[in-house]
Amino acid sequence: MNKILLSFSLLLLVFSCQQEPKNIKLSGPVFGTSYSAQYHSEDDINYKEQFDSLFNVVNESMSTYIPESTISKLNKGEEVMVDKHFTRVFENAKLIYRKTEGAFDPTIGAVVNAWDFGPEGKITNVDSTAIDSLMKSVGFNRMGLKNGKLIKSSPSFLDFNAIAKGYGVDVLGEFLESKGVTDYLVEIGGEIRARGINLEKQSTWKVGIDDPNFEGEQSYSKVIPLQDEAMATSGTYRKFKIDENGNRYAHIIDTKTGYPSKTNILSVSVIAEDCMTADAYATAFQAMGIENVTEFLYRHSELKAFIIFENDKNALETVSLNDFPD
Repeated sequence: MNKILLSFSLLLLVFSCQQEPKNIKLSGPVFGTSYSAQYHSEDDINYKEQFDSLFNVVNESMSTYIPESTISKLNKGEEVMVDKHFTRVFENAKLIYRKTEGAFDPTIGAVVNAWDFGPEGKITNVDSTAIDSLMKSVGFNRMGLKNGKLIKSSPSFLDFNAIAKGYGVDVLGEFLESKGVTDYLVEIGGEIRARGINLEKQSTWKVGIDDPNFEGEQSYSKVIPLQDEAMATSGTYRKFKIDENGNRYAHIIDTKTGYPSKTNILSVSVIAEDCMTADAYATAFQAMGIENVTEFLYRHSELKAFIIFENDKNALETVSLNDFPD
């Protein structure tokens, strides 16, 4: 009898050890948009509280909407010690700034703020003198970090909006990995990081790329597999200006001129190892143009890109670079 009970107990133990990890889904508001996370955990642990705490830490470091954040204090000229999150984003932003020859520049923020979209997307009240004045303080090469403090040679306005959301995705992903989670998908406002596979469906993670839709309706241009990579998308079809000749200008500001980029690119999706890198390059590629992006990616095989653009006949075309997945 004891042998039977022992065998039964061993069977229960083996069965419990073979149970599939729990599929946990979380979502909520963050960074002026929303986040979602799906991960598999044998311990069935809900990390929502920890996620919210991490969001607060990142906001306190890099949100320009919080008056007492680290970046807000620096923009006001205060001398403060920067934290590890700020340092990591700053150093990665500087690397991408140099690689893109300034197409990605976090000091363009004040100029971006000066461009106010008028009714129905019309360009209104452009003060060229004010733009020229603000451009004098643009240039990420004018600042650096030394002994935990920001050193800058002009009153530049620093804004990590084009990289911080992607970094927030990475922070969540790295937190999950620190807890032993190997299969997850994390997304903030469309920026995505995936690791492992979707155990619920026993397949790679599948993510969609939005069709450019000026009416705001959502449909997918394509759905691709994403495994052990991150993807970010920058689109101009929801934020643009139209001049008196009907030319459309992107909300992406040209860091060389201070004016919106005239472009036929509607959407750029970039795949990279981490999401903050994908996020920054997606923004830079919007301003660089298709030919320059193609040449750039020829030298950077670690990046993949998918571009949706309008041809000379106002028809949509696409181009995939560096084996961007179908």
